[in-house]
Amino acid sequence: MRKRPAPPTKAEDLLINAGIAADADNPEWTAEDFRRAQPARQALPEIVGPEMAAAMRKRRGRPPQPITKVSTTVRIDPDVLAAFRATGRGWQTRINSALRDWLSWHGA
Repeated sequence: MRKRPAPPTKAEDLLINAGIAADADNPEWTAEDFRRAQPARQALPEIVGPEMAAAMRKRRGRPPQPITKVSTTVRIDPDVLAAFRATGRGWQTRINSALRDWLSWHGA
């Protein structure tokens, strides 16, 4: 379990707030700033144009797969599990491949 970082001391907090106050390029937001704020889907097309806004809002990460996996619970002997885990990242995929190979050999 990861330890939570300690909160800043009063002296550190004063330094942090002084740094915020001194940064003219990135001032702390006021209530008026929050009131005027718009979601990116509204503001970006006006700022960078519709094509660039669409590209910037494009979903990040791995594209959705047409066939998704099913989560299940399987009881496996500890030595078998340890052997697969010892092969590093992707061990669950390798277990899936081993099961698929078994199915192809047994006509299922």
